[in-house]
Amino acid sequence: MPIIQSLDRALQILDLFDEYTTELKMTEISARMGLHKSTVHSLLRTLQLHGYIDQDEETGKYKLGLKMLEKGQLVLKRMDIRTVARKHLEALSARTGQTVHLVIRDGKEGVYIDKVEGEKAAIRYSRIGRRVPLHSSAVGKVLLAFGKREETEALLRDYAFTAQTPATIRDKETLLRELERVREQGYAVDNQENEPGVRCGATPIRDHTGAVAAAMSISTLTSAVDDGLFRRYLLLLQEEGKNISRLLGYRP
Repeated sequence: MPIIQSLDRALQILDLFDEYTTELKMTEISARMGLHKSTVHSLLRTLQLHGYIDQDEETGKYKLGLKMLEKGQLVLKRMDIRTVARKHLEALSARTGQTVHLVIRDGKEGVYIDKVEGEKAAIRYSRIGRRVPLHSSAVGKVLLAFGKREETEALLRDYAFTAQTPATIRDKETLLRELERVREQGYAVDNQENEPGVRCGATPIRDHTGAVAAAMSISTLTSAVDDGLFRRYLLLLQEEGKNISRLLGYRP
């Protein structure tokens, strides 16, 4: 199927912006895209006309427009699981004081679709919309372990095992053994595998068909939460995960 080059380029420009790159000069966009400035200018003007790009009047730098937020909210509203799960995320965060997340799989990554900050939490790396690797995160392991076997195998065929920390799993065979353990115990843990000093636990959220619709996690600092308290948090996490699954129609 042929693609529309101008549309493809416009979408690539939008993809240049993330939590680390919130503003860019036209020259920077031109260099990153490998396009002449006149072409980039036309693309930016079109995106700006429709509200997807804004330009700072003082600096001249470009940034994402409010139309992106508007469309993002429409996507989130469509996710019924987020509405159903919200009060349970809040309840777990209130009981533990820790940060709790709801994550879905998108391709070979997980995506945070909701988050509740805990009163005791000092973890600020996550945000709604941010992506997380599957192999190094507790939520990712859950989404792989409890997903369809054939889908998991397909995902791991050309998977890039990027090392996030020295503790990150770096090969398929080790990950498959880990996923088997996750299936046996019913939850997953990443112990400083995705972020140094951070230990997370995750549990599956199932829909009415029994399929895994999302993963729910709790994030802790290893310096603040010992093994015994972490195990208690895991039990509370699994309890809330089962509550959400029941509300989605899951019956074991």
